[in-house]
Amino acid sequence: MADGDHAAFGRHLAEDAVFFGGAKVHRGRAAVLAAWKGYDGTEAPFSWEPDQVEVLASGQLALSTGPVRDLKGAVVARFNSIWMRSPEGRWLVMFDKGSSPDPTAK
Repeated sequence: MADGDHAAFGRHLAEDAVFFGGAKVHRGRAAVLAAWKGYDGTEAPFSWEPDQVEVLASGQLALSTGPVRDLKGAVVARFNSIWMRSPEGRWLVMFDKGSSPDPTAK
């Protein structure tokens, strides 16, 4: 998303991904992509990067979490994503949900 590449974003989503967006729940890759279509080819008004990643010993599921920042760099939320390793070995987002920012985030 940092590059405004909507197609690349979609390649990281599981077919049956679930994204929570405020009061709405977007179910399936197509619904998530439709909800995020407004960021295609544009600079997103936010950025994010993980500050913690945990992977199950099986290597099949992972959690990534970290701050979401506005264009000025202020922390405005926290993202939480659950990833699954596909049979081909690619990591795909299954669930994504934001939360209030961590009060200890800098």
